[in-house]
Amino acid sequence: MSHSTVPRSRAEAHDHADETPATSGSAGGTGTRAKRARSGKLALRLRFRRDRLLLLMTLPAVLLMLLFNYLPILGNIVAFQDYDPYVSDNGVVSMLHSPWVGLENFQRIFEDSAFWNAVQNTLVLFSLQLVLFFPIPIALALLINSVVRPRVRAISQAIMYLPHFFSWVLVIAVFQQLFGGAGVLSQLLRQHGYDGLDIMTDPSTFKFLVTAEGVWKDAGWGIIVFLAALASVSPDLYEAAAMDGAGRWRRMWHVTLPALRPVIALLLVLRVGDALTVGFEQILLQRDAVGPGAAEVLDTFVWWNGVRNQDFGYAAAAGLIKGVVSLGLVLAANKVAHLMGEQGVYKK
Repeated sequence: MSHSTVPRSRAEAHDHADETPATSGSAGGTGTRAKRARSGKLALRLRFRRDRLLLLMTLPAVLLMLLFNYLPILGNIVAFQDYDPYVSDNGVVSMLHSPWVGLENFQRIFEDSAFWNAVQNTLVLFSLQLVLFFPIPIALALLINSVVRPRVRAISQAIMYLPHFFSWVLVIAVFQQLFGGAGVLSQLLRQHGYDGLDIMTDPSTFKFLVTAEGVWKDAGWGIIVFLAALASVSPDLYEAAAMDGAGRWRRMWHVTLPALRPVIALLLVLRVGDALTVGFEQILLQRDAVGPGAAEVLDTFVWWNGVRNQDFGYAAAAGLIKGVVSLGLVLAANKVAHLMGEQGVYKK
């Protein structure tokens, strides 16, 4: 009675291939490819062939990023020069012919009290926005998510998101009409026998004013991010918690907030990395109203010295310091996120 030499199943074929030794070069190559396929890894050439259409689609975005984000990094060489843009009509030629000053610009910065005042104002504004601004979108997202009627939820979300599309000029104009010297609040106080208020020109309240403007304009954007995270939470988790006797607050604490924790960690890392950038256009529009002592931040400091005073090397050195410190903050915050068990911006 003859027996077939063909395996009767895929599993038997798999075992048969593992037990049969390679007797030639082609058999060895086949075994290598089989091992690579079983391990789930493809050769770089095969991955390029497989994903060539996706790579072509992303190529324009990569080129734009290289052109506008990475190529200008070479301009940081100006921080080590006494840069004169009038040497030539070509900026590259001007950099090549500008005299080198080494670390002189950095020495001037560290001895400049205006620079340290800008650093202090930047850190104060960042701290206020982190404490007062960052939790508000989370609270509003939880509030909107608890609304049962979808129509009310959609209308509330649209109203809160609408100011995100306003320019900073319009936002500041609205606040001026409400809290300025001739605004609604000041006129209302005068009608009742009190002195009027001009919050828009008060240096002592400027940091709170900037934070309030940021909350009114951009809180709606943060709501969308957290609502998207809440939409991914399985209803079975809420049902299981309710069956175990958990009330609304305990379900929010043990189900909702843990679902938001990865998003919160990611946005917090990005926010910390953006700590030294607290709204250039917003503050520049109000700088003259309250004075540089209260409104000068690192971005406006760089703009004022570089564009207005045309001390380009000095401004570039300040910008380079800001970039290096921001990078360090991102790496440190991401490390903290890893220690807390979250992914952060990138994996370990």
